[in-house]
Amino acid sequence: MALAAWHFFMAVAGPRNAIAAVPTVDGKPLFVPSAAATVLVGLGLASFAVLVLAKAGTVWLGLPQWTLAWMCAYLAIGLAARAVGDFRHVGFFKKVKSGAFARMDTFVYSPLCAVLAAGVSVVGFDV
Repeated sequence: MALAAWHFFMAVAGPRNAIAAVPTVDGKPLFVPSAAATVLVGLGLASFAVLVLAKAGTVWLGLPQWTLAWMCAYLAIGLAARAVGDFRHVGFFKKVKSGAFARMDTFVYSPLCAVLAAGVSVVGFDV
């Protein structure tokens, strides 16, 4: 939920405050996310948090536990894939390693995705 809240804040604060939020090449961002896109990412993150809470038994979504477990599995795979990256601009194996985003991705974003993938797996499969 904290990550969702951060995205909602960034949607309001605007792209000028998102120095390390998107990958860059030669100092130029690969894309500039709109406020609407940033809100959608925040909503997705909030939905993922609710999914994990539901699987942990904290909230009730009316779905069977096996469905929640499989949804957690897909989420964990997605988070692990984000941690590995696209082999160019994001992830542990990126080629572009310069710039504020690349540093944040190496030391914060990718490790966070890896830890979240492990945590979602533990909650999803009651390991």
